[in-house]
Amino acid sequence: MKKLLILLFSLSSTLHAEVTLHRLFGSGMVLQRETEVAIWGWAEPGEQVSLTCSWNNTPISIKADVKGDWSAKLKTEKAGGPHTIDVAGSNKITLNDVLFGEVWLASGQSNMEMPLHPVGGPYRGIHNWEEEIANANYPNLRFFQIGSIKAKDKQKRIKAGVKKKFIRQVPESKWQSCSPETVKYFSAVAYFFARDLNEELDVPIGIIDASWGATYIQQWISAEYLKQVGPDAGKSSKKTPTLIYNGMIAPLMPFTLRGAIWNQGEGNSGAPENYKRLMEALVADWRSGFQRDLSFYYVQLAPFNYNARTNVALLREQQFKALSIEKSAMAVTLDIGNLKDIHPKNKQEVGRRLALCALANDYNKKIVFSGPLYRGMEIKGSKIHLKFDHVGSGLDVFGGGELNFFEIAGKDGVLIKGNAVILGDEVLVDAATIKNPVAVRYAFKNQSTASLINKEGLPASSFRTDD
Repeated sequence: MKKLLILLFSLSSTLHAEVTLHRLFGSGMVLQRETEVAIWGWAEPGEQVSLTCSWNNTPISIKADVKGDWSAKLKTEKAGGPHTIDVAGSNKITLNDVLFGEVWLASGQSNMEMPLHPVGGPYRGIHNWEEEIANANYPNLRFFQIGSIKAKDKQKRIKAGVKKKFIRQVPESKWQSCSPETVKYFSAVAYFFARDLNEELDVPIGIIDASWGATYIQQWISAEYLKQVGPDAGKSSKKTPTLIYNGMIAPLMPFTLRGAIWNQGEGNSGAPENYKRLMEALVADWRSGFQRDLSFYYVQLAPFNYNARTNVALLREQQFKALSIEKSAMAVTLDIGNLKDIHPKNKQEVGRRLALCALANDYNKKIVFSGPLYRGMEIKGSKIHLKFDHVGSGLDVFGGGELNFFEIAGKDGVLIKGNAVILGDEVLVDAATIKNPVAVRYAFKNQSTASLINKEGLPASSFRTDD
């Protein structure tokens, strides 16, 4: 009899499933302002679900489909809050302290995952971590952090209570207001990016951290889009592709975002030849899944003493070429790397440079957001004249002194150290032993650091005029 009662209770619970929301929708969340945002969840198949929003007080009724899935669109208003959302079916859920603002996704590998607080292993803390944590009081800056999740198939839900592989102290995935206590184990780059936007725009900022150290870009792309890159794209990764996309990106779709920031590439530095195509696939994939023409801003790899078989400048070159992706921009970090540490500590500046990209391109701030980018060359006698975009208010030398890390080659293709000088918005390069130069390279070795900058202090990307 007891077993029968348990069975009947179990069947009753199954037949009368409560209305639930996707984990992204919770009290304290930030929704993208002044647009139509997606909201979704689950209920009993055929059940009527009602949503009432405090900012318009007009109920919306949706019917769950045969699988119990339901979704709706909500029109949001100008930045601010707090607002409430009531969701009702067989039960009622109330979301409090909902803000309208700007919402971004932060993703990538270890240099995106690296938290403010030291946690041991590869993450030894950022510059001035104690002071930064103590000052992190931004109540209108909201975090959502996703654990390290792989899946063989695309997931609809975010698994609860899953910790990040390298950071055991992170809390359960839910929206949290930024404070010294909550910020400790959040992505430092994502935090500084969001903090700078919050301060500059004076609107609420929501930032979702979906990052995982020691990962390859192929793991963040769906199987459908990875196939479009070509049959060799899985082969250039030592780890199974798509699994992290299935577990950490697919479940977020189609949450309404302004854009994404990306800090990844170290894992692909040994096989750089496909990286531009993989970035193109990733951006197209995410834009399709999130149903938005997302802005996409990314970090170019910093210098590091890689092994002799790897020239990370080739991966940086692929990242440079990926600027052909519409609505993209790149933060160059040649000046803030650490040749002895693949996880440099100046995450404040990385976040700031990504924020500059967003402020200039998404929020119409009249600012210089990029360092000089090589545009073309002209040979005049024994000198090569290099031309650049994003010179800002003029070209300059990092730290004063002379320009370094320029190489020049004649017809024999042998590169030697070049003499480089700034002349207006150009850099002139020559060498005493080369009368008929054909090519120049800049910062094209693992150990090359910044030399050429603009007067706004933003470094030039490494480049080569030959291929």
